Amino acid sequence: MSVLIVIDHSDGHIKKSSFEALSYGAKVAEIIGTTAEGILLGTVSDDLASIGKYGVKKINRVNNESLNHLDSQIITDVLAEAVNQTNAKVVVFSNNITGKAVAPRLSAKLKAGLVAGAIALPETANGFVVKKTVFSGKAFANVAINTDIKIISLNPNSYHVAETDGTAEVAVLNINVGSPKIKTVSTAKASGEVSLTEAEIVVSGGRGLKGPENWGMVEELAKLLGAATACSRPVADAHWRPHHEHVGQTGIAIAPNLYIAIGISGAIQHLAGVNRSKTIVVINKDPEAPFFKAADYGIVGDAFEVVPKVIEAVKKLKGVN
Repeated sequence: MSVLIVIDHSDGHIKKSSFEALSYGAKVAEIIGTTAEGILLGTVSDDLASIGKYGVKKINRVNNESLNHLDSQIITDVLAEAVNQTNAKVVVFSNNITGKAVAPRLSAKLKAGLVAGAIALPETANGFVVKKTVFSGKAFANVAINTDIKIISLNPNSYHVAETDGTAEVAVLNINVGSPKIKTVSTAKASGEVSLTEAEIVVSGGRGLKGPENWGMVEELAKLLGAATACSRPVADAHWRPHHEHVGQTGIAIAPNLYIAIGISGAIQHLAGVNRSKTIVVINKDPEAPFFKAADYGIVGDAFEVVPKVIEAVKKLKGVN
């Protein structure tokens, strides 16, 4: 019996959200009195033995380049066999694109209960109960999983990364990989940027910036903070910014440690995609902007006056000229 953590990766490197899932899974294993193992499908250039510092004793690999692409049917079949071979009773995903595509399929295939969007460790005093967000983050639910095999997908930035001095054994699982039904013809990726889904800090702009020519201060602040840049839907629809920066209910849902919203009113659709942020800072000249109700900190003022002062303050703090 073990806890099996799915290790997600991109461009040959393990994603930050997977380190959170590994730390979470290792703690779950400790709670239920078993061991934690990782499962990596595809190929990476990272040192897998070093992943043991996140609490796992073993990394299981399925070396097949076709698994580098997200074909949820093939990956589900491979993971189902991996669960069987490792005798896993709990499977942990990160609740990202891969987790959202694969975890429900695996749940159906294994007849296993699933909690998607978990934000806390399971309570085991009376069964196996996992806390998750519901209604686009507006409320919480405690969900009991009663099946023999249990599946959890962990919301990014909801569990701390814990490191030890351990190393992991790396083993290859002999699993037949079927022929993919999806063929990747070409891939276009934004380069030289901080990934929105992995970012600790996000600086976002809305229509209050009046036009794409004023985005320089957003990018400057983001660069100083090591942050990703984002925007509201109207900004993306107006082609001021690329659509891959659109955050919200109809864009990318994010959960950074710090979200800075500049010139965004805070419509409910936008809030639904960012309200899992640990700290929200709003800069808006309208004191009645809905976003202030969700903000941890708010500055009522013209963005063109406030943001340059924030940039200067950050530069002074960092000792940057």
